[in-house]
Amino acid sequence: MSSHKGPETFDEKREHSPTQQSRDVKDVEAFNSSAGEDDIDLGDTNYQRKASLLNAAIQEAGMGRYQWGLFVVTGFGYFADNLWPIVTGLILSPVVNEFNFKGPWLKLGQNIGLLVGAAFWGVGADLWGRKISFNITLFITGAFALAAGGSNTWITLTALASAWSVGVGGNLPVDSAIFLEFVPHTHQYLLTVLSIWWAFGQLIGSLIAWPLIGNFSCASASNCPRSENQGWRYFLFTMGGLMILLWAIRFFLFKLYESPKYLMGKGEDEKAVQVIHQVAQKNGVQSSLTLEKLASLGPVTEVKKNRATGVVLEKLSVFDSNHVAPLFATRKLAWSTSLLIVLWALIGLAFPLYNAFVTYYLSTRGDVFGDSSVYTTYRNQVILSVIGVPGALLAGYLVELPLLGRRGTLSISTLLTGVFILVSTTARTSNALLGWNCAYSFFSNVMYGVLYAITPELFPTKDRGTGNAITATANRIFGVMAPIIALYADLTTAVPIFISGAIFLAAGVIALLLPYESRGKASL
Repeated sequence: MSSHKGPETFDEKREHSPTQQSRDVKDVEAFNSSAGEDDIDLGDTNYQRKASLLNAAIQEAGMGRYQWGLFVVTGFGYFADNLWPIVTGLILSPVVNEFNFKGPWLKLGQNIGLLVGAAFWGVGADLWGRKISFNITLFITGAFALAAGGSNTWITLTALASAWSVGVGGNLPVDSAIFLEFVPHTHQYLLTVLSIWWAFGQLIGSLIAWPLIGNFSCASASNCPRSENQGWRYFLFTMGGLMILLWAIRFFLFKLYESPKYLMGKGEDEKAVQVIHQVAQKNGVQSSLTLEKLASLGPVTEVKKNRATGVVLEKLSVFDSNHVAPLFATRKLAWSTSLLIVLWALIGLAFPLYNAFVTYYLSTRGDVFGDSSVYTTYRNQVILSVIGVPGALLAGYLVELPLLGRRGTLSISTLLTGVFILVSTTARTSNALLGWNCAYSFFSNVMYGVLYAITPELFPTKDRGTGNAITATANRIFGVMAPIIALYADLTTAVPIFISGAIFLAAGVIALLLPYESRGKASL
């Protein structure tokens, strides 16, 4: 099979016409001459030129069979990333009733696992490649979730939730990078649409929790033996089994190629060219890229660190400084990276402060409104999840509008997320509360869709895993703070809601300060 041969073999078999050569040159010239004030300066001209050539080759390969398959299997990571944080929210009431403990401890254990997973797998993707992280994270999640279904104490459950979250935390930093590095720049908006899987995670989790937890749970903590409270266990067994199934599809049915720009960044030009040809072959087209063309653009140089940043970076031993330094290579790039970290940190605190406890909040508000049944609580959660799906689709449209782009859409959707959280505190009926939360769910899905797209777009491929890991780690560190706040706050009051809404408003303003707009530009 030709897919296993080196790039020279491809070239020997391929007739390369002058017309084709001219088109290749024009493609590269178009990429290299399109630089504007919004283009990212990485401080490495050779890398940028070679990345542009690979972008042209990926564009030539088109949006075909391989990329659509990738849209599905990387979508599994988005699915898991939203599913599992709400799993602990969905099971919170029944496990608190059975084990009689402070619920935020479960969320704290989970968020610590997410933090470890984000840092470990994201950085690992730049050190040993994307494939290892991609092929193992869902299995870790499923295996520990199945074990958690048999927990007989809240300590065991919390420990296993932390363990499954190590797998969950590695999905988005890796999967968003993988998809972006193979999609043609004309279809880069699909990275935003990919977040529809994120919405599906919440929807499927809520749909399955509704009958299982709604029908097989204790009504209160006063009399809640294990035999009368099996719903949350059935739910974990089901969700854990689903993760194993999705892992098997990834591992056995889809062949993931290593990212060509990642390989190029490592100096492995020959392998990068071979992957391009393999992807083109999968799509039923022929690539004109040759090893000679790629190598002729020169070697990729390592970005030099200044003395001040070098000292700081060496202290961040969890990250490889060779991949951290390029994210701050120029003043403008450093500003962009810093703002992304701040955005992810703020949203990492605001989102779980509200969303992770929304089921509990809906239940306690239902007591006030005279509508606190388990059935109604989980029905409302399903409705909120359904509303989020069109939000993800709308995000994919809005980010391509010239007047909005990534920055405008991110800012407006984040501001509206905060507004509707704050307005929800004015609800005086169960239906009014549900309505405001539907608006919140819709715009928060738009917000996350854009955030998950613009972040990897603003990082260079060879350091994208580390960049994603840093932002995800900031997100998870502040996420750890949410249950700590909840341990000392009264979740039946609106105080956590006010804090969450205010933080979203601040994040919406900060989004406008991002120096780069990635709309219409191929990622480097």
